[in-house]
Amino acid sequence: MAVVSSLHVHRFGPADAPVVLALHGLTGHGNRWETLATEHLPQARIIAPDLRGHGRSSSLPPWDFETIVDDLASLLRTETDGPVVVAGHSFGGAAGIHLARRHPDLVRALVLLDPAIGIDPKLIEQVALANLASPDYTDIAEARSDKQHSAWSPDEVDPAVLERELAEHLVPTEGGRVGWRIFQPAITSYWGQLARPFVLPPADLPTVLVRAAKVQPPYVTGEFLAALSAHLGDRLTVEVWDCDHMVAQARPAEAAALIAAAL
Repeated sequence: MAVVSSLHVHRFGPADAPVVLALHGLTGHGNRWETLATEHLPQARIIAPDLRGHGRSSSLPPWDFETIVDDLASLLRTETDGPVVVAGHSFGGAAGIHLARRHPDLVRALVLLDPAIGIDPKLIEQVALANLASPDYTDIAEARSDKQHSAWSPDEVDPAVLERELAEHLVPTEGGRVGWRIFQPAITSYWGQLARPFVLPPADLPTVLVRAAKVQPPYVTGEFLAALSAHLGDRLTVEVWDCDHMVAQARPAEAAALIAAAL
């Protein structure tokens, strides 16, 4: 049996409110849900862990979906009394699907924000190599610029949200440089997890999926979307939003409304 770590958890909202388990994407952290939770979904109790190998959580291997699901199941059984709504972004969306598949008693609805699952291995290889080639930055200014020129464009993401990201998630590395508060070996392994064949949630699970139209090639592949639609039928709602990959940061009010509807 896998050793289950005690995850570092960010918590928002009233203790007696309906529960949302909020799962961040690869290289992220649980506090990325702060704006959505505090400004747009104050009526919910949001449990937002740093996934294994991220933030302040354990970095111990193994680094795979099975271990992440063990971590999350242990967390939910410790902190909740019944099934919860799971909101997952990117890698967190994939983790949410795996959680629902293995522990259907813990999940009553899925809200998937541009989930990344069943990705072309050649694309994943390129992404992983690029990540290894540039694991950190000269300084905070370079980190800020990198984000602004990727999915954190100031045209979509409030600059104040990016500044909070830099303050929370950027730490010193060797030689006076800075990098994200992540464990690089785990991240490299998790890229490989995204190339695994996709799995599907239980057929009776209400599921909402947002596809970010500006992500090309899309993380939500046509093959996965077709399989999900055939499997879930009218239990699936699909929306296509004209934004980049950081859906919860670019459209926090709209994402919160989807989660609120699932509650």
